[in-house]
This record gives sequence, C-alpha cells and structure tokens, in this order.
Amino acid sequence: MSKQTYRVCFCCRRRFKLAVSEAPPEIRNLFERYSENGLMTASHLRSFMVEVQREEKATEEEAQGIIDGLKHLSIFHRRGLNLESFFKFLFSDNNPPLAPPRVHHDMNAPLSHYYIFTGHNSYLTGNQLSSDCSDVPIIRALQKGVRVIELDIWPNASKDDVDVLHGRTLTTPVALIRCLRSIKEYAFVASEYPVVITLEDHLTPDLQAKVAKMITQTFGDILFCPGSESVTEFPSPESLKKRIIISTKPPKEYLEAKDTKEKEDESQQGKALGDEEAWGKEVPSLKGGTIADYKNNGDDDDDDDNEDDDDDEEEEKSRQDVSAEYRRLIAIHAGKPKGGLLEGLRVDPDKVRRLSLSEQQLEKAALSYGKDIVRFTQRNILRVYPKGTRITSSNYNPLIGWMHGAQMVAFNMQGYGRSLWLMQGMFKANGGCGYVKKPDFLLRTGANDEVFDPKAKMPLRCTLRVTVYMGEGWYYDFKHTHFDQYSPPDFYARVGIAGVPDDTEMKKTKTKEDNWLPTWNEVFEFPLSVPELALLRIEVHEYDMSEKDDFGGQTCLPVFELRSGIRAVPLYSRKGEKYNNVKLLVRFEFI
Repeated sequence: MSKQTYRVCFCCRRRFKLAVSEAPPEIRNLFERYSENGLMTASHLRSFMVEVQREEKATEEEAQGIIDGLKHLSIFHRRGLNLESFFKFLFSDNNPPLAPPRVHHDMNAPLSHYYIFTGHNSYLTGNQLSSDCSDVPIIRALQKGVRVIELDIWPNASKDDVDVLHGRTLTTPVALIRCLRSIKEYAFVASEYPVVITLEDHLTPDLQAKVAKMITQTFGDILFCPGSESVTEFPSPESLKKRIIISTKPPKEYLEAKDTKEKEDESQQGKALGDEEAWGKEVPSLKGGTIADYKNNGDDDDDDDNEDDDDDEEEEKSRQDVSAEYRRLIAIHAGKPKGGLLEGLRVDPDKVRRLSLSEQQLEKAALSYGKDIVRFTQRNILRVYPKGTRITSSNYNPLIGWMHGAQMVAFNMQGYGRSLWLMQGMFKANGGCGYVKKPDFLLRTGANDEVFDPKAKMPLRCTLRVTVYMGEGWYYDFKHTHFDQYSPPDFYARVGIAGVPDDTEMKKTKTKEDNWLPTWNEVFEFPLSVPELALLRIEVHEYDMSEKDDFGGQTCLPVFELRSGIRAVPLYSRKGEKYNNVKLLVRFEFI
C-alpha cells in the first residue's frame, strides 16, 4: 500500500504515494504527557481516561484490560502502551462517541412523556405511488428499533379479506395477516419496549370484525387492551414491555374522514416534488421566516380541520353498528382536529388521546398555538406525518415536532437523506430502545398553567467544542476509483448542529487533496441553548471540480449523550448502514 497508480489515458499513468496512518500532533503531545520513557502504563492510562476522556469512574483494572487487548501491537504489552498502540486504541471501535447501549432514562412515566421512533407507511418498499407493499420494510424498521408501525388497511379485490396498501395508487398489496405475523416475530429483537401499530382503516364493519379476530389470534397475550374506553393517563413504557398496542380512530370516524382523506391523497399525488438530491437535500431551516412562509402557500393538506362534530345520539347509534370487539382493541384513540385546530388541541382532563397533524398543519399551528401544542402534548400524543407531495418518500425537519413535544414524528423509513439521518441520530439515545424521554422544560407547568413557549429565546447553556483530527477507512470500503478516476480523493468534512433555530448551523473543514487519510486538525465551537434537542451532524464529501461532490459518509449523534474526550466516530452510508472501516478521530469538549 506504499504507492498507488491511476491510469490517465492509454499510455499515461500517475503514481501517488500512500500515506501511513499516523497520530496527529495533539495525540503525540497527550501521549508524552501521560507516559514515561515512551510507555503508558495502566496508571498513566487511567489518568488519561479520567482527565481527558472525563471517565471519572475509570479504574486501573479497566485500563489494564485495554492494554491487554492491544498486546499484539506492542512488545511491552503487559507493562503498557507505546504511541502506536495508544493511537490504535483511540481510533478503535472500543472507543465510541456514545456509551455502550443501555437504557438509562426513567421509563416509568406515561407514554406522552417520550419521543417515540415512528414510521410512516411502514409497508412501502419505495415511493408512495408505485412501489411494492411488503412486510420486508416493516421487519427492517423493527430491527433498527422503530416502535411505531403504520398500516393502511383496505378490503382485498374480492372484498372478503384485508390487504395493506397505499390506497388509490399503483402500489401492490400485501396481506394484512403477513404483516401482523412479521410484527409479532420481530417486534422485540431490537428493543423490549412496546410496539404501537397505527391503523389507517378503510374497512366495512364486517371486515373490521375480521381484523379484530386476526389481531387477537396473532398477538394473543402480548396484545395490550385497556380496561375501559376512556383512559385518563397513558401507561408507561416500562409497564408495557413486550406488549403490542393498537392505535386508530374509533370506527365511525373513519367513515366520516375517508372521503376527505382520499380526495386529499389524489390532489397531492399529482404535484411535482423535486424535494431531495440523490443523497439528501439540506434539512430545511426553522430560522427566520421559514415557518411563516407556510401562511400563504396555498396548501390544502388540512381539509379535515373543518369537519363538524356530530351529536352524541348519532355517535351512539353508529357505535352499535360496528364491531364492539374491534373497538375494544383500540388502546390509543386517534383522530384529526375537528371544529378548528384550537378545539382539536383542547386538553380533556378525563381522557387522553392521539391527534394527527400533517407537517404543514403543525407548521401553521406553531405560528399561533405553540404553547397550546406543548400543553396538549404533556398529557396527549401528537403524531406528525409527511405531506402528501412527498411521493419519493422524502422526509421533513423533525425538530419542529420535537420542539413542540410531538411524540410521534412519523418518517418514511424506506427513504434516505439528511432528515432521516437526524431521526436515526435522535434514537441512538437511551440505548437505542426507541423511546427518548422528553426534556423537562416540555413537561413542566408553571404558575397560571404556563408552559414552555417554543418561540421564546433561550439563554446560552453551554458550548460544544469539536476538534476533527483525521479520517481513515475509505481505501478499504470503496473502490479506488470510486471518488476520482485519476487520483486519490479530495476529502472535506461538514460539521454542525441540528436543533432549535438559534443552535442550528453548519461549518466546513478545508479540503485535503489526493489523500485517502485526510488530516484536518480543525476546531469548531457551537454555542447551545437547548442541548437536549441538539444533534451533532458530521458528513464527509469528496470535492469534485466539474461535478457534484461525492458522498463519503455521515453520522448524526445526540449531543446530550456524547462522551467527552477523543473518540473514534464511525460513519454510515446515505441509507444509514455502518461502513466496515470508515471513521473519524474527533475530540468533544463541553465548555
């Protein structure tokens, strides 16, 4: 690997010397400070772990274990580490930016106190118009820790059974029973915390009764059924471990909303998108007038806002016409706002429920009713779903939902792009169990029933300093002509924060030319007002003078769970798959 040759033309070749991975100057200085005569003993290593890595509870025995694990790199393996083995340790998988997966949030609060890893149209393999429906994307989502699976259920062609498909489109159906069996098999492989199935129901009462029987027989004792229809507080994730929960509208509401929803879908599907580049358009900013731009954009996604409430007698009559067994299965009652948005956000002290809003409805509501949304989400569940024009299964900025306490920010998990990277980053928190406790300020109620105002400017809480030293691994994970036909790649890194508007920014390193082992040694500082909602974004790209820059990896990490010190940060593909070797050496400091 000392030299590499690139063919320029038939008779001409270029040769490049390939650098060897070496410790950056700051790593050398730290080794000298925490070693003696070129050797870092277990005592020295423990001091480094406590003072630089901020691992206050590190023991000498743990340090000796690290040394023993690197014995193949040093002839002094029992006595300590030399510079090479110390550098290898820092750049290894044993030194990750997040602590080993462990559920550490309080899991005994009501479900409404958590952000929940939520999918949208979970059965689609691709776009929203013509892709196949399958249980495969459901399985993949569950394997990645997704806790909310959405199924659109329709009568099959012969009207005697139930299919899952995106209605009024060219998507090919999959049998509901197949999806339910796959959910049962894979529900708890990544997390033992509850899985919620949200049903978009387009069925007749007799088929609803059939679905009730199907669900009951498939899930048996793991199906959670509430004791009564009116629940005053949601159970906790801890109390619902390894349980399946059904969330849907009471049957009558489907018949009312069905025509409106179908008309809405048809009107949206014809619109052009152009919303994301091949590896993801930049996440839309929430600063300035971006949200306000939705005031007059003419979108009609919220047709259901103006539905009128029917009187109680008609409601009761309708209840008698549908399957009582089907209604009994609904643990989280859902619906769209009726009688105006403010009425939809009204908090009922005797009952909790789930409300669904499109991303556009939420953006509009945030302009005037931000505090009402926060108050609603303290006890009730808010689900936000992508607008109908996202036919390529793109996604939106999830931060506006999280800022207002929305628990179910529903995403197209089969897509990819920067918005989805943020979603994946958020749910790396709390051991990747799919439930992340909301910040305390979104749950508190002050004097006069006052709650957090998402528009209020928050004071500076801390500053995250990020030092990007270097990167490695592309030489092994990519073809040698993947980035450039005629020379080694020219890498640069983008580093930044996704969070509340005042915290959001992106910065960029210099470009290192013709080098598979780019060394940047650049420092960036990010002042943070709401670190609980801040996500660290890191991307690597290869500069291309004549075409669009090539993608070289990305990661997104929850700031509030970053480990201080020098860490090896693995990078992921644009689809969220971890590369075998590509990683960065980065230092994190909170000042």
